[in-house]
Order: sequence, then C-alpha cells, then structure tokens
Amino acid sequence: MKLVSYRVNQRDTYGVYEEMENMIWNLPSLEESITGEKTLPDTLLAAIAAGEEFTERAKQWLETAGDKEKEAAAVSAEEIEWLAPIPRPSKNIMCIGKNYRDHAIEMGGEESIPTDLMVFTKSPTAVIAANEPIPSHEGLTNALDYEGELGVIIGKKGKGISKEEALDYIFGYTIINDVTARDLQKRHKQFFLGKSLDGTCPMGPWIVTKDDIKDPHNLNIETKVNGEVRQQSNTKHFIFPIDEIISTLSKGMTLEPGDVIATGTPAGVGQGMNPPGLLKSGDTIDINIEQIGTLSNKVQ
Repeated sequence: MKLVSYRVNQRDTYGVYEEMENMIWNLPSLEESITGEKTLPDTLLAAIAAGEEFTERAKQWLETAGDKEKEAAAVSAEEIEWLAPIPRPSKNIMCIGKNYRDHAIEMGGEESIPTDLMVFTKSPTAVIAANEPIPSHEGLTNALDYEGELGVIIGKKGKGISKEEALDYIFGYTIINDVTARDLQKRHKQFFLGKSLDGTCPMGPWIVTKDDIKDPHNLNIETKVNGEVRQQSNTKHFIFPIDEIISTLSKGMTLEPGDVIATGTPAGVGQGMNPPGLLKSGDTIDINIEQIGTLSNKVQ
C-alpha cells in the first residue's frame, strides 16, 4: 500500500493512494462507512504505532468495501494538498553518512570510507512534502546540494534489536532528499546546522508498506537535476545494510514507531563534481527509487 498524508478542506488526514486511478481512499472515512465506528487516530504518524494491525485492517477494508462505501471515502488526488507522509516527525530524522563507497570516495578519498556507522540528524522542521518548494536560503548559504536517499520508517518500539530481527521493526519505506548547505556544514564542523535549514528534507510522496518491497537491499535509485542524471546506483551497494543500521542505532537508544532513518546517498552529489554542480533557484530535483516512486521538488 501507498500511504499518504494530505490536506483537504483545511483538514489534515491520511489514506491509501491508488496510482492507477489517481485516487485516495481516506482511511478514517472508510472505516466509518464499513463499521459505523471511528477508532483510527487522526494522523498517519499515530496510526503507524499500531503497526501490522493497522495495515492489515486497512487492507481488509479496501478488499471488502462496496462501491457505496468506497465512494464515501474517495478523494481525487487532484483536489488535495499533498503533505509529507509524516509531516512533523516526533524526533529528528536519523541520517547515515557515507553509506555508499563511491560517495565516500568522492567526498574525501579512500581514507574517508567509514568502518563504523556515521550518524547525524536533521530537524523535524526541515521536512516538506513532494512538490513543495525548497527555500534557497539566499544570504545564508551559497552551496545547497541534493542527496537522494531511501528512507526507512520504524513501525514498533525496540531497544537492543538484533540484526536478525531488525527488519521486523520496519513499517515501510519512503524517499528523502537530504538537502545540505555544504558551506554551513564545513564552517560549523558538526552537520546539524547545514542539514537542518527549513525545507531541506523533502520526503514522500508516500510510504510504501514493507510487505510491498521484498528486498530493500536491491532497489535502483536515481537522482536527476533539471532532467540530467546525477546519481544512479542500487541499495545493494550499502556499506551498512538496513538491518545493521537499525541494530546499531538501537543498542543504547530506543527506536519508536514513526522514527525516520535516511540510509545514505550514492555518488554524484553536486559537491563531488568538478566544477561543483550545486543547486540554484529554479532547479528541479527528481529522485526515483524502484518500487516506491518519484519525489520531485524545485528550489525556490
């Protein structure tokens, strides 16, 4: 399923996106039309906490709903304002640095290839939706860069998670553009400021539930800037696979439903080009990940 958050008639809600029909089935409305009750929470973030129980109920409703019930819950995608699937994460987005060998080399040579997980974070206030403008932050930075990444959404609470069990803690997958102010990143040494400017974490356009992706370690990923391919790789080239990432993060820190992990970007970022191919006002960035879709944003 493709789960989306959206705004319609000045109300934020969520549902299942049907790409063929360009239609959204609003899940709280669908539940009410079928059962006569409203038990689902108001946000997708809150619903994720129910994990597989939530997704199984949603699938059952979609399969058993009649035409009248579906009509009561149907919203055309043309009529809604898209939101990030988790518009305001409850924590910072956890990001993995230099998780592709070729990207590590382009940013610092062979000696910069990590032997242990590199972790930094982005503020929740950086999150924006697909097709929402990325602010250029003119006067603050002259070096905005793109980073196409697979995003992992945690589905249940856990600490000290083993690698063998780690994938069971995933709710689903999305696409993240880890937009970075390279000059701020360099100036402040720590990554937080350069990674957390408002609007520098496009996410979406939806979450694909984990049952629809058989192998997250074999997904093609491609980033285009103004139609030009800049990044092209596959998640099989991760230095640290997703199970190891989750296990390492959880060793002394509790992971919770709705936590977001950005798994790293492949080679081809603007900073790694000669001369640098950094973003400018008017540039469009399209990130496509196999079995998920395309996240598109334009620099304001």
